[in-house]
Amino acid sequence: MEVAVVLIFILGYVAITMEHSLKIDKLIPALLMMALCWTVIALDIDSFTNWFALNHETGKPELMSIANLGHGQRMGLLENTLLHHFGKTAEILIFLMGAMAIVEMIDHFEGFGAIKKLIKTNSKRSLLWIISILAFVLSAIIDNLTATIVLITILRKIVPDQTDRMWYSGFIVIAANAGGAWTPIGDVTTTMLWMAGKVSTVKLATLLSLPSLVNILIPLGVGTFLPAFKGQVGSAKSDGTQNRYGAFMLITGLVLIIFVPVFKTITHLPPYIGMMLSLSLFAITAEIVSNRNISFTDPGQNNNPHDHKGPTMKALSRIEMPSVLFFLGILMTVAAMESLGLIFNFGQDVNAVIPENVFVSLLGVSSAIIDNVPLVAASIGMFTDAPDANVWHFIAYAAGTGGSMLIIGSAAGVVAMGMEKITFFWYLKNITLLALLGYIGGIGAFLLIA
Repeated sequence: MEVAVVLIFILGYVAITMEHSLKIDKLIPALLMMALCWTVIALDIDSFTNWFALNHETGKPELMSIANLGHGQRMGLLENTLLHHFGKTAEILIFLMGAMAIVEMIDHFEGFGAIKKLIKTNSKRSLLWIISILAFVLSAIIDNLTATIVLITILRKIVPDQTDRMWYSGFIVIAANAGGAWTPIGDVTTTMLWMAGKVSTVKLATLLSLPSLVNILIPLGVGTFLPAFKGQVGSAKSDGTQNRYGAFMLITGLVLIIFVPVFKTITHLPPYIGMMLSLSLFAITAEIVSNRNISFTDPGQNNNPHDHKGPTMKALSRIEMPSVLFFLGILMTVAAMESLGLIFNFGQDVNAVIPENVFVSLLGVSSAIIDNVPLVAASIGMFTDAPDANVWHFIAYAAGTGGSMLIIGSAAGVVAMGMEKITFFWYLKNITLLALLGYIGGIGAFLLIA
């Protein structure tokens, strides 16, 4: 039945990659394949001889024989394993939802509009560097997807020509993915590795900050001499009146997000606890700034207690639940294959054939085609290296930045594709080589310092 589980995953993943052709949102096949994989395992639990699970004596996951276990023991093991994986997945999802809510509240107060004030140049070349560095820094603090949305929105107000915006957007994608790779809160895959205890905040920043910077500096160095960035852009358009609390809420929100890794280091509690603390503090601040009572409800004129108008409720209502459910489906499907030992055995077979560094580099290239979330989830089950081993940090870099090579290879690329109508082949012709050069340069920097 292992073949059936793998086949379900392959068919589900094909459906995910073809969501635009099939006109079916990717969360649907993700949830379906999760349910089917675990159903197949439960119905045929007595046929499996091996099981990959956490050894409570050693505290490490390992492949164990279950050939001598009875049906009741096997079902108990299945339930415990399912609960373990669901708990770990829920930690990631709650963490992401907290971060999304803070970002939405910042946007509620037009906080990201304050960033536009930093851009005071009409030179295309200078704007390229400013917007790329902003993308690199901002994505490291919030996340690469949000940073891309924010900066492309700003670009629309200062660059009137769409072709010019397409070029800038391509560099934003590279910069945002590079910036998101070296902090535990900058990219969902890095967050996964961090929350799984595979990487620590300090070593992640130490090992990946330089490679990530090289990843964007090389494309910027080449881009400086491209014809697309010669000349001047039009003057910035006035936005009129801005929220007077925008800058304050932006700084406060970013500080509270940065506080999460610090909280984990001090208390050793799971990161989602720190994120919930930051969210609650930011919500209190938002309610006070809005001159409102500290309450989660705000009855409207129709006296409906469910008619919420405060910034907290507005932010929570705007969280992208389809993305959250998609991550749930993907992570739990990979967990099903991991529990059967399929991913562990695959990793061992591959490592026996090709060097580890080559394998991880190819994993990064694959992330340009295959979503990096399942790739990283699978890699966590493939490798048995100790926490903070160099391979985990290399995976974080490769999976985080490799997706820049194709417009469909990352969430940042997909959102840029939608916002600026960038075609797959335009990006392939103009940006892919630049992203590849940056990716290779970053690998070289990592191998030199690791």
